[in-house]
Amino acid sequence: MSELMPVLFIGHGSPMNAIEDNEFSRAWTAAAAELPRPRAVLCVSAHWETRGVMVTAMEKPRTIHDFYGFPEELFAVQYKAPGSPQIVEAVRAAAPFADVSPDAQWGLDHGAWSVLSRMYPRADVPVVQLSLDRARPMEFHYELGRELGKLREEGILILGSGNIVHNLALADFSAAAYDWAQSFDEKVGAWILAGDHQPIIRWREQGQEAQLAVNSAEHYKPLLYVLGLQRKNEPVSFFAESLVAGSLSMRSVRIG
Repeated sequence: MSELMPVLFIGHGSPMNAIEDNEFSRAWTAAAAELPRPRAVLCVSAHWETRGVMVTAMEKPRTIHDFYGFPEELFAVQYKAPGSPQIVEAVRAAAPFADVSPDAQWGLDHGAWSVLSRMYPRADVPVVQLSLDRARPMEFHYELGRELGKLREEGILILGSGNIVHNLALADFSAAAYDWAQSFDEKVGAWILAGDHQPIIRWREQGQEAQLAVNSAEHYKPLLYVLGLQRKNEPVSFFAESLVAGSLSMRSVRIG
């Protein structure tokens, strides 16, 4: 394909966004409508951490309901997008330094399907999911994203799914955004617009508000893949920028 596929980071928040009509579900639908039709989706979700890097290699990935305490209607959702052995091999070939291993056990967790069910509700776009190696430093995730950039030239939509600010221990659904959450979210947004990725990668050097905002970091890491994919002078924009529950940023990013 001659057209370079854009890249998205989605602040996915609650899995209820998969079945609720709200500003986030509508924003994800609108974002998909503005994209070229992808050949496949490669999703980097906050909800699949492993030792080593894995990629889902089954032809029919299962829908994983990796949560509890939600309505039965949500547990009934099945997102039956096919997998793609061809995309698996393309991912492995794109970044040999990461030693990506095929996986036949995982499937699509809610970081993937809750978003994709809004973007591609017919489940007719193949989906492959890439894991987060929990043992690797932040720079590794950024560099792996950059190496995967070749896939954009092949019509593959690379989607990071997490949240820039994610601290469920302090979440309060009756609260406005905490000052530290809003401040860190705005700083990251400004760094993204400026193309200044180093302070985002080196978030541990950004003070107490960063420690509160990023917390355990698994929801933050998918953003690093997306930023690693940005090419020189490539445009970047935001959508669904709200903060909810005091300590959860729904800011979503489009590159390209």
